[in-house]
Amino acid sequence: MQHSSFLNYIDKYIDLTEKEIDFLRSNTSYKKYLKGEYIVQQGTICKHTNFIISGCTINFYIDQKGQEHIVTFAIENWWSADISSFITQAPSDFNVKCLEDTEVIQFTYQNQDKIFQHIPKMETLFRKLLEKALVASQKRIVNNFSLSAKDQYLYFKTQYSNIEQRVPQYMVASYLGITKEFLSKIKAQLVK
Repeated sequence: MQHSSFLNYIDKYIDLTEKEIDFLRSNTSYKKYLKGEYIVQQGTICKHTNFIISGCTINFYIDQKGQEHIVTFAIENWWSADISSFITQAPSDFNVKCLEDTEVIQFTYQNQDKIFQHIPKMETLFRKLLEKALVASQKRIVNNFSLSAKDQYLYFKTQYSNIEQRVPQYMVASYLGITKEFLSKIKAQLVK
């Protein structure tokens, strides 16, 4: 039951046999985190990549001045981890924190390789997911350089309206790289 939304998600991309599904189930685990809990903390090694069944996470780092910088949000049917730390098994640059009670299906670093060897289609799926993430990341960089704060907010609102309703406005501002006061001004202008 805990794996059903995960398996439905995978079914959109690849077909798995019953044997492959059983193998996948036996090499992944279900975990529930409470609101405020960390999945990964800056400076530790990211040991899991997480498919979100329910809940919401943020991926952020804290700079030397103690300022929080939000890099991504993740909700149902998204993935959440410090992917760089997970792939390299080096200390994480980011924190991954639950903004809501969050349920995930987890892949450990070791089990992911086992899954890829046993079910090559899964490696293809993960490659496609990483490609999509890279494209989104590059698009965000271009938007940060080329769009005004107002246009960045409008883009965020269009692309991630389901996230904006679930997170505090100061976090949206942090994601956009502006102050919450400036975001309030932008929103007030848009109302006019």
